[in-house]
Amino acid sequence: MLGILLSSLLPAQERQVVYKTVTDISYTRSDDAYARERCKLDVYYPENLTDCPVVVWFHGGGLTSGNKSIPGKLQDCGMVVVAVNYRLLPKVDIAACLDDAAQAVAWTFREVGKYNGNSRKIFISGHSAGGYLTTMLGLDKTWLAKYDVDADSIAGLIPFSGQMISHFAYRQMQGIPNLQPTIDRYAPLFHVRKDAPPLVLITGDREIELFGRYEENAYMWRMMKLAGHPETYLYEIGGYDHGAMAEPAFHILRQHVKRILGE
Repeated sequence: MLGILLSSLLPAQERQVVYKTVTDISYTRSDDAYARERCKLDVYYPENLTDCPVVVWFHGGGLTSGNKSIPGKLQDCGMVVVAVNYRLLPKVDIAACLDDAAQAVAWTFREVGKYNGNSRKIFISGHSAGGYLTTMLGLDKTWLAKYDVDADSIAGLIPFSGQMISHFAYRQMQGIPNLQPTIDRYAPLFHVRKDAPPLVLITGDREIELFGRYEENAYMWRMMKLAGHPETYLYEIGGYDHGAMAEPAFHILRQHVKRILGE
């Protein structure tokens, strides 16, 4: 008890930060059995810090597989991390995936204060399919508006190797092959706008990425710039393929969180 009291008297930067994880919190309003099974999230947070930045993390898996986890590179960083499961294709359509993601972000805005997070410091990120969900929620404001959240209140969007055209799994369900690109309302590129939150686009090496993933992101970067968006950034991580690029990308994420928050 005395040790805890003495620790509390130390300057914040010298205290030992204690982290806790709460798992399988339901965020859905649906009574659907599959939604009740999948629509859960984990929260990793520092117990003895306050006013913390928050990263909502969406897993990858092509919208057809994958499960939530707290990325190791986001642990012990003084941040709250919210790791999200969502329903998957082909059991649902892509609108359900996006709606689940929006509900999870809305839950975070409402509840993160209970976990020492600051709702004005919420960043959205994810790898591959998670990067796609990140960008869609931040650019197409209708998904979050349904849950009374203004997408522009997100502090930053940091997709890792996300699709910027219509997602390939969604196209496959329509009989469209991987190498036939389309851009419709389910493409982040369809929703380019100058007043979006800061956007940090990160991909692996263009020569070993999936299906022109770097070029999709480069086109998004260019179109956002042409639209007048002041804070769009593009990174290509040389020598890293689609899966491996996530590890070094976390360094870029952390640096932009600090930059955006002025730390």
